[in-house]
Amino acid sequence: MRQSWWKILGLVMVAASIVVGFLGPVPALFLLHETIRNVYFHVPMWFAMFALYLISVIYSIRYLNSGRMNDDLIAVEAVNTGIVFCIIGLLTGMQWANITWGMAWPNDAKTNGSAIATLMYLAYLVLRNALEEEQKRGKISAIYNIFAFPIMIVLMYIMPKMTDSLHPGSGGNGTFGDLDMDNQMRPVFYMAIIGWILIGVWICTLRYRVRLLENKRNFID
Repeated sequence: MRQSWWKILGLVMVAASIVVGFLGPVPALFLLHETIRNVYFHVPMWFAMFALYLISVIYSIRYLNSGRMNDDLIAVEAVNTGIVFCIIGLLTGMQWANITWGMAWPNDAKTNGSAIATLMYLAYLVLRNALEEEQKRGKISAIYNIFAFPIMIVLMYIMPKMTDSLHPGSGGNGTFGDLDMDNQMRPVFYMAIIGWILIGVWICTLRYRVRLLENKRNFID
């Protein structure tokens, strides 16, 4: 139980944010109206994705220093889990954009940057599957991963701030925290972010343990 407290905390935080996200009060806002509730679901997906990709980079660096295959396995499973959150983030964002902006995929710097970053990490997984020798695969994919992370930050965070963008906090637009969130929404929003990050890390550890069991079974066979 002592080792599982953070998993229970993550479940409780996510469950509470979902309930409040659907049923809790939200401010009456022009254009957004009830769609502001999506901030509890769409934005935390990106935070969880960023956290998992950061974990992956850390373990890629550790792998290059240590050569331990377990570090490489954690790195790839963090990306595998992060991709899931990325896809959910894209789908919830498309739904939100379709309602508020009139199209699911507007020609926007942040949406286009998100698409490129997603393809970049999918290419990372394809690269790994294309290499058979373990050490070669681990080293090449680790180097790719280390460079992919800062490029993703540029595509999804820095470039949208330097040009026109429909997204809050980009292109001179105010952030949700400045304009749209009230004091009732902020605690739930932060709770959702922390909860989904914890759930993402939990899923990553489960995938890692399954990969270890598969490797052990293959070694025995």
